[in-house]
Amino acid sequence: MKKKMLLLLAVLAIGYMSAQEIKWVTLEKAVELQKKDPKKIMMDVYTSWCGPCKLLDKRTFHNKDVIKYVNENYYAVKFNAEGNEKVNYKGKVYANPNYNPSLANRRNSAHELSRYLQVQAYPTIVFLDEKGDVIAPIKGFQTPPQLELYLKMFHQDDHKEIDTQEKFNVYYKAFKPEFQG
Repeated sequence: MKKKMLLLLAVLAIGYMSAQEIKWVTLEKAVELQKKDPKKIMMDVYTSWCGPCKLLDKRTFHNKDVIKYVNENYYAVKFNAEGNEKVNYKGKVYANPNYNPSLANRRNSAHELSRYLQVQAYPTIVFLDEKGDVIAPIKGFQTPPQLELYLKMFHQDDHKEIDTQEKFNVYYKAFKPEFQG
């Protein structure tokens, strides 16, 4: 009886812990999943040496409101902008031919996909539509309420009506964040 109870508690604890994390997948997997269940993609473009990237992961991507919203409405992708993985995106294979393994935890060469996505700062969160096309890159650390604006704006397609800075400013001022920061 004790063993069954301990096993049950272990299974519940594992289930609780996994429910409290964003379900990260590769870009290829996210694009594949879009074919069966169209959702937008939120891609965290980071580097291993970037302090604000680590802060984004710790403070924002571990926030319960962010986790719940992202898992329900997006495919989430983590992408090391200076990593060595090969990525097949839109029929082209992107790599990092100048990658230096001895610099794995320091500044390294930028990945070809980072360049294609025009990522110029870390972290950058790149949002893609249901067809895998880029909507917009959002540069820098975002608190949960700051990220909430973009998560909801892109998910609800509100961005399609915003074509000037003035319209964005009106949207921004009217937005009432609900996520706890």
